[in-house]
Amino acid sequence: MNFSTAFTPEKLAEALEIIKREFLSATWDTVYVTLLATLFAIIIGLPLGMILVACDEKGIYPWPKFIMKIINVIINFLRSVPFLILMVMVIPLTRAIVGTSVGTVASIVPLVIAAFPFISRLVEGSLREVSPNIIEMAQSIGATPLQILFKVMLPESVPSLINNFTIAITTIMSYTAMSGAIGGGGLGKIAMTYGYQRYKYAVLCAAVVVLVILVQLFQSVGTWLSLKSDKRLKH
Repeated sequence: MNFSTAFTPEKLAEALEIIKREFLSATWDTVYVTLLATLFAIIIGLPLGMILVACDEKGIYPWPKFIMKIINVIINFLRSVPFLILMVMVIPLTRAIVGTSVGTVASIVPLVIAAFPFISRLVEGSLREVSPNIIEMAQSIGATPLQILFKVMLPESVPSLINNFTIAITTIMSYTAMSGAIGGGGLGKIAMTYGYQRYKYAVLCAAVVVLVILVQLFQSVGTWLSLKSDKRLKH
């Protein structure tokens, strides 16, 4: 199809019907999958990031080097695999967990696997920003490693963690769009089914606009929460 004919009144009318019929549920599917995948990825990635910092050879509770090496290799491997390839690689695992490898719910499994290594590195970066002087002060008054981690490092890192989790949410949302290429649901499926396979470019553009709006919304909320939690701005 010629791109110049993709926005004729007839094509726009068809696109409008598709938008009215399917965009509300597709948008909800995208938000639902994004938030749920982010939650599970944080549940895995947050403690993993804490381990990367606290159990490093120069951390507050060092672990054997070979264990940390294995953890780092696994994280780096998962981060280096492109998401579309990862989705194909984990199809057996997805089927084992949810009973199918296609659809909205099925896309959550590869999204979590792709996101938790990314989040663990973001958490690692946030925790490493904590001033060593604060940690040394906590150690000097007899705080245990767990107390330092949960009562000093994590509270001090909250604004940075919120910023990084916001980055993670927007990244996962972009992954949900890509998941439409191999059977995922949401706006990605709409864009692939109508915009790419059936050459309805108006629908494709509408899906992109909705995704941009969602990203801006999540980013604005995340920035607001980060500013509200920053103790330095309250004085």
